[in-house]
Amino acid sequence: MSPRTAAVMIQGTGSNVGKSTLVAGLARLLVRRGLKVAPFKPQNMSNNAAVAADGGEIGRAQATQARAARLPPSVHMNPVLLKPETDTGAQVIVQGRRVGTLGARDFNSARKTDLMPAVLDSFARLARDADIVLVEGAGSPAEINLRAGDIANMGFAAAADVPVVLAGDIDRGGVIASLVGTHAVLEPSERARIRAFLINKFRGDARLFDDGVTAIERLTGWPCLGVVPWLPAAAWLPAEDAVDLERVTTSRAAALKIVVPMLSRIANFDDFDPLGMEPGVRLEFVRPGQPIPGDAHVVILPGSKSTIGDLAFLRQQGWDVDIAAHVRRGGHVLGLCGGYQMLGRTVADPLGVEGPASTVAGLGLLNAATEMTADKSTTHVTGRDCHTGATVSGYEIHLGRTEGPDCARPVLTIGERPDGASSPDGRVRGTYVHGVFTSDDFRRAWLANFGVASQIAYEDRIERALDALADHLDRHLDVDRIVSIARSRASDVTV
Repeated sequence: MSPRTAAVMIQGTGSNVGKSTLVAGLARLLVRRGLKVAPFKPQNMSNNAAVAADGGEIGRAQATQARAARLPPSVHMNPVLLKPETDTGAQVIVQGRRVGTLGARDFNSARKTDLMPAVLDSFARLARDADIVLVEGAGSPAEINLRAGDIANMGFAAAADVPVVLAGDIDRGGVIASLVGTHAVLEPSERARIRAFLINKFRGDARLFDDGVTAIERLTGWPCLGVVPWLPAAAWLPAEDAVDLERVTTSRAAALKIVVPMLSRIANFDDFDPLGMEPGVRLEFVRPGQPIPGDAHVVILPGSKSTIGDLAFLRQQGWDVDIAAHVRRGGHVLGLCGGYQMLGRTVADPLGVEGPASTVAGLGLLNAATEMTADKSTTHVTGRDCHTGATVSGYEIHLGRTEGPDCARPVLTIGERPDGASSPDGRVRGTYVHGVFTSDDFRRAWLANFGVASQIAYEDRIERALDALADHLDRHLDVDRIVSIARSRASDVTV
């Protein structure tokens, strides 16, 4: 017999209550206390993906949590990743590799149960090398209509025998009802698995909520681990959900205005975080139904999980007309991955990788064409900017290849390989590489083209944010009790 690794699962009363941030902060805090910490999320649904050190895809939040734990990101930290392609279907990534596309009905009725062995395998692999595993739930355990075959919340917690801490978000309102309501709809065994709760994102004097804490404790029987105030320093940590694009705040007096159309399947939107941090940049996300502002200096087309679908969406908004007018006025356009594919003459999907086989017209701003392929590129890359010589690092996650005359003017060189394309006047460019703006050298050179001086060191900023988050949680949570809850699982043994 061997003792089991300590583990605790942070579940939430809903999506976007701060579970990812809480796990990241706890990971950094416990690592600083000398523990070896492994972050883990059984199932994630996000188009904001990262490339793990072992080559596959995981959710961006788990890559950030790995960084907080001072570990290389592993596919086992997020063994099931769902990347929505339509309102009813998603690409399924298992232990880093694409295994196909399933409709929501098919996934919920059968596939989740099939995936539990992979989830438990990944959890066991992490646990073997960790002192404590910090597990993040998905959505809410109160979604009892999804309980059958669940691998994301209580289904996993029960299968792996992991205790739970439940987080509620007071910023959105109704936190008492959300916590007490979760207690009401859970089965008795599931209620017992929840050992405590915490309140997240409090604004103001937390003592004003003392009576609220008392009421929740009385109505649920769960003790409170603390009330965590809102922490602005954590706002720029890479996010999991597109709803977090609400966080972007920039100066209206900034010299350079960059706008990003919010595509329906926007992917890897943390590409823009470093630009949003720059004091000289005003970064705006244009929402559906809004025109692209005529005073924009640069339009960046983001990555997309469904290039052909988002091309149609872009046209529905009239953004194709706005972008063409922007270029006629002398504006600049940059396309990233799927956004790069949209800039060409055509996008062909002969194999039906994204849906029915088809060929559609692109925006025609680059003399190049894209053909979707079954093979998916997921890799870390380093290289140089062809125009300035600035060093750059990033990652590729894409299907398809792009070829044409404008590819003779690449944006980057990755080793000896050219990447991307540029129009003859250089005002329209595209690249397959995500994360280019996290490279201070590249971002500095790119902004200098527009007369803006970079004022931040991105990697240092993220490290300071993680340390500030750890300090914040140390002040406002009973972290010793969280560790004790995690170790209560490890008091048992397995054969």
